[in-house]
Amino acid sequence: MLSVDADWQAWLTTNSNRGCSAQSMIDAMVKAGFDAVVARAAVQGLAGRDAGVQAEPAQGKPREFQYDGCPVAGGNLIHAHDRAVNVLARLERPQVIVFGDVLSPQECAEMIERSRHRLTRSTTVNPETGQEDIIRNRTSEGVWFQREEDAFIARLEQRIASLMNWPVENGEGLQILHYNRGGEYRPHFDYFPPDQAGSAVHTAHGGQRVATLIVYLNDVPRGGETVFPEAGLSVAARQGHAVYFRYMNRVRQLDPLTLHAGAPVEAGDKWIMTKWVREREYV
Repeated sequence: MLSVDADWQAWLTTNSNRGCSAQSMIDAMVKAGFDAVVARAAVQGLAGRDAGVQAEPAQGKPREFQYDGCPVAGGNLIHAHDRAVNVLARLERPQVIVFGDVLSPQECAEMIERSRHRLTRSTTVNPETGQEDIIRNRTSEGVWFQREEDAFIARLEQRIASLMNWPVENGEGLQILHYNRGGEYRPHFDYFPPDQAGSAVHTAHGGQRVATLIVYLNDVPRGGETVFPEAGLSVAARQGHAVYFRYMNRVRQLDPLTLHAGAPVEAGDKWIMTKWVREREYV
């Protein structure tokens, strides 16, 4: 049985401070393999009250997120630079879109082969210093590609920019991540929390992150879904498909419903390509 170690205590504190509901934290822990009683006790102990009765702090509750129009084009088929991309599903709150056939099988295979021998252990941002730390919450290997570093990468960058309807120059470089069996990324946000000192190190280069696109480079036989516990949504990993989610609106509010996780891989392995886009040119 899993135990609530120091990493999980830090996870609970961080997500409680960000305004996540008690029930969503319990659900996320159960999804990760905790017994429901253990998960509830951990959240209740953190909050100092019954987690099932009051989900949000009584005071200091953040202003409700205001949804505006999503920049991604409407319709069931989007012409993204050099490829027609199918829209498989849309969710309004949070703003999530599932795409089909963003990359071809050949393009997926090429990205995997380009990355296979360059992988290093993935890191997360230290909330106090902004430095990159290795933690047990994120069990993957990854590699970054320079933006438009060659013709093949540049073509993918143009396609993704067209699909997300956001300038190429506002995007971070493509990141490839590999998860072996059992690999996961526990619930987290992709944006940099404004109340944490370490975020300033990253927002100095292009501002806050606005949205994410995760492209699945292989089929995962079991597990490995992208899970949005606050929204009750789970997206299966299918080769060439992708999930888009937007978390900053036009008035710079950040959407807490975009809490998400990479579920543990239960069979096979998992390769994904991630694109994060910023408010301004990323340099």
